[in-house]
Amino acid sequence: MSPRDDETPRRGTPPRRAASRAVPPEGPEEPERPERRGRSSIGEARAYTPRGRTVAERGRTPRTGRTTDPFRPALQVVEGGEGTPRARQRGARTGEPPADERGRPEREPREGTGRAREPREGTKRAREPREGTSRGREAREATGKGREREAREAREAREKRERRAGDRDVPRVRRAPEPPRASSRRTGKQEPAARRTVTDRTGRGPGREPARRPRPVPAEPPKLANSTRRLRLGTVLALSLFVMIGVRLVVLQVGTSPAEVESLVKLRNKRLSTVELPAPRGSILDRNGAVLANSVEARYIYADPENAQLQKNLGATAVRLSRLLGIPASKLAAKMQRKQVLGTWSRFSYLARGVDISIANQIEAMGLKGIYTHVDERRDVPGKDLAANLIGFTGDDGRGLVGLEARYDDLLHGTDGKRVYETGKGSLNVPIAGGYEQITAARPGSSVKLTIDRWVQYNAQRILNEEAERNHATVAGAVILDVKTGEIVAQASYPTYNAAQPEKSEENERIDVPTAVVTDPGSSHKAFVIGAALQEGLITPESTQVVAPAIVRGGIPFEDHEKVTKGSKLTIAGILAYSSNVGTILIGEKLGKQKLYEYQQKFGLGKATGEGMPGESPGLLLPPDQWSGSAYGSVPIGHSVSATLVQMAAGYGAIANDGVYIQPHLIKSTVAGDGTETPVATPETHRVLDAKVAGELRTLLEAVTEDNEGTGTKAQVAGYRVAGKTGTGKMVVDGQYTSHNASSFVGMAPAENPRYVVAVSMDVAKGTGGEVSAPAFSDMMGYTLLHYFVPPSTTKPPTFKLRD
Repeated sequence: MSPRDDETPRRGTPPRRAASRAVPPEGPEEPERPERRGRSSIGEARAYTPRGRTVAERGRTPRTGRTTDPFRPALQVVEGGEGTPRARQRGARTGEPPADERGRPEREPREGTGRAREPREGTKRAREPREGTSRGREAREATGKGREREAREAREAREKRERRAGDRDVPRVRRAPEPPRASSRRTGKQEPAARRTVTDRTGRGPGREPARRPRPVPAEPPKLANSTRRLRLGTVLALSLFVMIGVRLVVLQVGTSPAEVESLVKLRNKRLSTVELPAPRGSILDRNGAVLANSVEARYIYADPENAQLQKNLGATAVRLSRLLGIPASKLAAKMQRKQVLGTWSRFSYLARGVDISIANQIEAMGLKGIYTHVDERRDVPGKDLAANLIGFTGDDGRGLVGLEARYDDLLHGTDGKRVYETGKGSLNVPIAGGYEQITAARPGSSVKLTIDRWVQYNAQRILNEEAERNHATVAGAVILDVKTGEIVAQASYPTYNAAQPEKSEENERIDVPTAVVTDPGSSHKAFVIGAALQEGLITPESTQVVAPAIVRGGIPFEDHEKVTKGSKLTIAGILAYSSNVGTILIGEKLGKQKLYEYQQKFGLGKATGEGMPGESPGLLLPPDQWSGSAYGSVPIGHSVSATLVQMAAGYGAIANDGVYIQPHLIKSTVAGDGTETPVATPETHRVLDAKVAGELRTLLEAVTEDNEGTGTKAQVAGYRVAGKTGTGKMVVDGQYTSHNASSFVGMAPAENPRYVVAVSMDVAKGTGGEVSAPAFSDMMGYTLLHYFVPPSTTKPPTFKLRD
């Protein structure tokens, strides 16, 4: 707005429009024009500034915050207080020559206006009067008179304005370039541009020619985001972070003392709880894939002894759990007591394993504090006592303790996993949501496929139990061997137990008799002596041997059970059929103790067979250098020799397999968790007898069962020719012989082309192998031949001459 009428503007009294600010010269005066209303105008208002500065409005970018009047255009302070003329005003640009010098007449004021066009307010000087007029002359004269004085005053005023502008940080504006010089019309030469003069602000005379108008520099646009700068900044931050982490790791590994490390570990362990994740245990299968033992889903119950509420109600909790778990409350309370493990308070304690799911659900429903359940498994034996002495059982922790479960525990068990998680304290002793948690998945174990046939196993076990009970045997065992492969088709023991409830059995009931019980083989060992003599060519099937009722070796008499007269001749078949001790001792002496020892080893005696059962006994052989005088009489007839039933079955297997010994084995293959089946390594084999010798020996052994005078006639099998030998020895317990007889029968069928070997042994108070074990052999062999569809014999057994 314009200044008030009662105030004098800072720049002096504003001149009238189209009137020069210079003092009019003396002379004729122009007629006065009517004075306009008021003392202000828009031009004057624009020229007015609060601090006496000259401002320009032509599209200038205003300084921020200089004006807030919404009805006025933004103003920009220009250096030196000089304004900028409007673009449409002619002759107003700095350095532009006046119109008369350009050869154009000055434009007269429009008619009817009553006044000449006045210069725009805000410019530094008004338009120059045209040359040749009286007003122009007067202005030039006035200018000349006060030029020097006005120049000094103008310089001082400009310096003062510059100081003020510098104090207020007014931006400087570049000055416009020098205008080109105009040429004279008369001479045609270029002359310097006429200098304009203006009156000073007080109107006292001409002043110094104003400086050329500076051209304003447009405001610099705002800078946009710089992607390169951001990328560099992000790179610096990332590198700084990595450097900090690296330095911290170095400090932790190098600078941290062992005490600090131990302290950190203890602090972490106090917040962590660990729960084992049992690996699914592999199954035990029969040769056809039928399950003999497997794991079923169950639950295990555990407690957190560090739970405050559990310790507060310890007794009541133990009593309530005792009713469901069948465990004494005192035992449960002891497991729930706080205890330290390796210097750390334990937060996990098993209470029961293999709990039925229904019972675990009841425990969960009780909501006992500090008592938890988790997925577990329980070993299940569908056949109860079927092959129980072979399979064995596992403990509460899922580890095998007895039998094949123990022997192949690592393979069956797999690798347990674990869950480590962070918990709170006190009543917040629960996993922290979003806290530390690490789960190591469990790897399931592999299954083991046996060579056992569950049907043959069941029948052999049934027959053995019946015959053992009928003969009042203390222990008994049976082995059924595949002659061609060395696979154990059945391996039974008496007594047996329920593997599903092993805690109800006695230790002697869990023994696997065929591999753990060692006895004197007795007369069944005589087949090895005769076979070695045939192989060495010392005798032939038609040879005879002079015998006597008894013979003394080392001061010990050895008698025959079959009474013969002194000087009687027995054939080789007769020696086997009558089970002559004297005849066998005499043939053994021809063979020699060294050869006899070598053939004993070839037939598999003196070392464990390695069939797969844990704790298998190797038996015992008497080395030749340890023979005494009586050993020449006891060793050939199966005394002073210790062997297991499996060893005897494997030795007869070599006779049945045309003289080739095949290592007996119980494991057929392993089955991985993904179903991949891997056969076991090929069993070891070696030759013991020539095939012809083995055939001759099998025929001689038929005399034991087929001749009516033989000792093993009760071992006959209808429709099949049977070859075998009875035996009566003594069972060895803790290195001492018992008073009972270890009665056995080992044989093969069909004799002309054997497929299976069956070995049966019983420890009885009275009775020979032919009386106790032969009947059991007959039943087992008959069932096995029929089960595997072995064709009956098509030829009759030969007629044997027992005496000469």
